[in-house]
Amino acid sequence: MPVIDRIAAFADDLTGWRRDIHAHPELGFQEQRTSELVAGKLAGWGIEVHRGIGKTGLVGRLRVGNSPRSIGLRADMDCLTILESNQFAHRSEHQGRMHA
Repeated sequence: MPVIDRIAAFADDLTGWRRDIHAHPELGFQEQRTSELVAGKLAGWGIEVHRGIGKTGLVGRLRVGNSPRSIGLRADMDCLTILESNQFAHRSEHQGRMHA
């Protein structure tokens, strides 16, 4: 199966994970729930996970054979102290905090 088809097969899951994270925003250095969610997904895919980086951060290391080559991807997990005015079902459940 081509890579794009394999990614498309995860579209509903990806949307669900994004909406879950959006509904449960956590401030910087308090992203316990989000960090656990991300680490669990990575570990479930067989990716080596290192937790506790800068308190709540994590690193996933994908290895292929014995090659020292790697690719780094970075993503923020923290929210901002902003009042969300959206009305969709996955809006922030925490007043005054949102992913924006």
